[in-house]
Amino acid sequence: MRSSIVMSIATFASRILGLVREQVMAMTFGASHLTDAFLVAYRIPNLLRDLLAEGAFSASFVPVFTEVKIKGGDNAARELLYSIAILLALITGIVGVLIFIFTPEIMGAFAPSFKSDPGKFAIAVNLTRWMASYLLCVSIAALFTGVLNSHKIFFLPSLSPALFNVVMISFCLLLPTLLEKYGYSPVYCLGMAVMVGGFCQALMQLPMLFRKGYLPLIPKVIFSATAVRVVKRLGPGLIGFAAGQMNLFVTTVLASSIIGAVSWLNYAFRLFQFPVGIFGVAVANSHLVHFSYAIKSGDYERAQKLIRESYHLILSMLLPATVLLYVLASEMTHIIFEHGHFKTFDTIMTAKALCLYAIGLPGYGIYKLLVPTFYALDRQRIPTITTLATVGVNIVLCIWLTPKFGFQVLAFGTTVTMLLNSLILMEFLQHYMKLPATFFIGMPVLKYSAASLVMGVVTYFAASRFFYFDLSVGLLTKICQLSMLLGLGGTIYLLAMGCMGEREVLLFVWEKVKRFRAKLSIF
Repeated sequence: MRSSIVMSIATFASRILGLVREQVMAMTFGASHLTDAFLVAYRIPNLLRDLLAEGAFSASFVPVFTEVKIKGGDNAARELLYSIAILLALITGIVGVLIFIFTPEIMGAFAPSFKSDPGKFAIAVNLTRWMASYLLCVSIAALFTGVLNSHKIFFLPSLSPALFNVVMISFCLLLPTLLEKYGYSPVYCLGMAVMVGGFCQALMQLPMLFRKGYLPLIPKVIFSATAVRVVKRLGPGLIGFAAGQMNLFVTTVLASSIIGAVSWLNYAFRLFQFPVGIFGVAVANSHLVHFSYAIKSGDYERAQKLIRESYHLILSMLLPATVLLYVLASEMTHIIFEHGHFKTFDTIMTAKALCLYAIGLPGYGIYKLLVPTFYALDRQRIPTITTLATVGVNIVLCIWLTPKFGFQVLAFGTTVTMLLNSLILMEFLQHYMKLPATFFIGMPVLKYSAASLVMGVVTYFAASRFFYFDLSVGLLTKICQLSMLLGLGGTIYLLAMGCMGEREVLLFVWEKVKRFRAKLSIF
């Protein structure tokens, strides 16, 4: 619980800055052809970031590193760290060079409609080449994060994305005018920011890594048995990851044919990721470390308890977050993004996508929790198989329905995939760990759902009566109104939970308040 709170606080800061980053981008570039060019270009190197930072690599590396540290000691763990670091540098270096050489072909495959606009296509190609070096930086940063997490150090690694966002915001505010002055497209500032931000993410964690005794060394054997084991465990994850990227590829191709659709989906997904990052990913990452220790130590009773606690904690936060995102989608999008070049029509389209994404929020959080659980159990093939199956369903849905119903189908397909995947994984985990039939469907889950429903009804009527989109109403007034709506929703949810005798959420919130007060007392 404590480590989840620590990670949630750090992730909250990072996600807030992430929203500010998206807000500054929307204000500066809107949902324009420049934004679409950057987002598609960034998506290509960002594929590897998804794999390393929140995907198969972390789930493969942390359990093995934990086992080596327990059985072989600090020296063996240090050897493994730098063996993997060298392997990552080699792999990402080769991939980066290939991306640089074949960028036009890659961009033509990802966004074929860009070819009809040579200027847009050229910008996307240049940005992709610039950001190829991001692969190395983010892979090393993810490796350092895994090591520090295994030492139960969660705050600093979870805060490192905040530095990336600060760099992005700074470059976006300071450089566009300067670039235009010298005849370059202002969107190039985003490519420069990605390169510098990725480097800062890795650099930020080095001092703490050195303090823990992981000073640089040249490993005796690069392809050691444990390093090879990590790579082998990564294999099934790579297959599932490839399937996920095929899904993303199809989505990008379909969205790129509609001007602004890539941007609308991106901004909606950023809002969707905010609660996932704070509660879903933060809880899942801390759960992986503790669950790995329990499994490697043979304490299966504690392992079951950890799954139950993490599952309930994620649902207790993401179910009300789902309702709030759905009910207040237009209000949130309007306040955060509707500035500068981002117009009312863009707000409407983004809010539609956000409503569809929001429905899949609990499924996405559960998926983030259960995938590393299977890796810790050495059952990594299970999430790979489920991903292959559900991604196939999503691709068929998107190709079939997008021409009829528009870009919203792409968000709907993602939601269906997330919910279906999480349900299948729960069934498999119940079978492999001999969990009770009511393990995932019990009274606490029903209470979370009922409290969220009550909260949603109250918040909806309050929003429809007190929130105004009139342009004459100032931004500060709108922010206060939205804050009051969110505060009202949160209060109603906590009161409903208290009335039903469910104390877990109340304790979680109280722990956050106590830690915040303790930090304030320092100053």
